[in-house]
Amino acid sequence: MLTDEIEIDSPPVFDMGDKVRSLKQIRNDGTFPGKDVGEILVRKGDVGYVVSIGTYLQSAYIYAVHFISRGYVVGCRKRELETVEESK
Repeated sequence: MLTDEIEIDSPPVFDMGDKVRSLKQIRNDGTFPGKDVGEILVRKGDVGYVVSIGTYLQSAYIYAVHFISRGYVVGCRKRELETVEESK
């Protein structure tokens, strides 16, 4: 879905250290070194932690998420993630 929303006009949805879950399967689009284009990097439901926050085309945030079980840090958009509530 294309949108004219300039996401970076607002603060990031996630913060560094937030525990997040992937809402969808994420495949290598050619930007992940050492993996073939189209190879699955993250599966729906995988959990990780936001380790950095960058921007893409001066319009969207990219959240670098360390998916510990996979051993990868993968760049994700907000629509691909949800917060995992910690049980207390």
